[in-house]
Amino acid sequence: MKLDPLSIPYRAGESVVRLAWVLVIAFIGTPGLSGPTGIGLLVVGWFVIAVGYQLVYYQRFDYELTEDTLDIASGVVSRRQREIPIRRVQNVDISRNVVQRVLGLSRIDLETAGGSSTEASLRYVSTEEAERLQSEIARLKRGEAEGEETPEAAAETELFAITPKELGLLGVIGIDLRLLGFVTVILPVVFPSVQRRFGDPFQDPLLALATTAPLVALAIVAVTAAISGAIAVTNYYDFHLSRRGDELLYERGLLQRFSGSIPLEKVQTLAVSENVIARRLGYASLAVETAGYAPGDAGSQSAIPLADRARVLSLAQSVEAFDDLEFERPPKRARERYVARYAIVVTLLVAVAYAVDRWTGLAFAWYAIAGLLAVVPVAAHLKWKNLGYDVQDEYVVLREGFWTRTITVVPYYRVQTVVDSQSIFQRRRRLATLVVDTAGTSGLTSGQPRALDIDAETARELREAVADRLQAALARRREERRRERLTSITAESPETAPDD
Repeated sequence: MKLDPLSIPYRAGESVVRLAWVLVIAFIGTPGLSGPTGIGLLVVGWFVIAVGYQLVYYQRFDYELTEDTLDIASGVVSRRQREIPIRRVQNVDISRNVVQRVLGLSRIDLETAGGSSTEASLRYVSTEEAERLQSEIARLKRGEAEGEETPEAAAETELFAITPKELGLLGVIGIDLRLLGFVTVILPVVFPSVQRRFGDPFQDPLLALATTAPLVALAIVAVTAAISGAIAVTNYYDFHLSRRGDELLYERGLLQRFSGSIPLEKVQTLAVSENVIARRLGYASLAVETAGYAPGDAGSQSAIPLADRARVLSLAQSVEAFDDLEFERPPKRARERYVARYAIVVTLLVAVAYAVDRWTGLAFAWYAIAGLLAVVPVAAHLKWKNLGYDVQDEYVVLREGFWTRTITVVPYYRVQTVVDSQSIFQRRRRLATLVVDTAGTSGLTSGQPRALDIDAETARELREAVADRLQAALARRREERRRERLTSITAESPETAPDD
């Protein structure tokens, strides 16, 4: 089958938008090309070339959905043949921006188990064809014959729909705290001019910094918060989550519309997140992670972008039936470690300020920074308070983070590796970190669920307990699948069923 014919001019237009400005800059100053007419001719010429290329691309791109695979043949210069096994497909996501919706086009992205990026994209097919492929792949994954659909698979139950109030709160709560890092980049550029205007009365540069820099930083934070809030609102506008059979279906987006599925059998972990604002208001978000698709990737796997915390936990328990949470915090000597760590950081800052005051012509009130030592015990306590772990019969639940506290639910049968490690500083206080790695997490270096700074002996016991329960959970699942196969065989051929 072919892509939609409208994909030819649309992809050519995309190419012009991406590269035309480079051509314009490259040819500025060239005789005959620097005026509006010359630049217009340049853009039109590039569009004609792009249309020719996309026409060849269209002719050489074919795809076919069979009972077992999705076969894709592509390539203008070199030919590429791909066969994607249906059983390995994790997610089939459809996205449409405003222009694509007007033209009736959709983009399909397929993620597979173990993949770190999109396995294949169809850019672009008609909206009807995109929905057909999504539905057919879901049917093939369920093992149903063509035209056959079980009542469970046909029935669709709505689980969550974001309300205008929740969407408005998401614009405030959904501030991307990473954007605040821009303050450290922009502030040194903006601050000198502000200081010259308002900081003259202060002879001490540090006092001038302490009075004017917070105002500048506040303005920058307000701008970044407004931007991140607007992004959150447009991303999750008209968010709906429903369940059909063993899949969660979601649809969201204002400027760009996304729809996709989350296969429950492929879920690796659940993550309930609450930043400091959300916790204060009693709200949280829920995300799921599958083996080939992490929550933070494009086409987010948010199950609930924002809702009442109790409602979020209830839905999470409907996906994975974990018990009510009772966290065990690290020992109090871990809190002492944080006090020492933060005190060392403040001491270094004081030393740097003193060195500037002592060996430069700048007069710094270095002793003012020492006031941060009063905040150290509070910061250490808050970090310790938000750590914890809960070992249940079927799940291990881990909690970490103050600015954004994340509760991660890991089923034992999804665990890949369990590692307890100690740094030289942890060994001094008999502490350790337990890392629980799954197929969906980022490995042993970052992004993995962990129990931080727990008792070293407890970490070893937990590692052995999780490993033992992993083997028991796998044995139970193998037995359940064996019984399901026997039941299926018996239903298909009752006369060949073994006698009890």
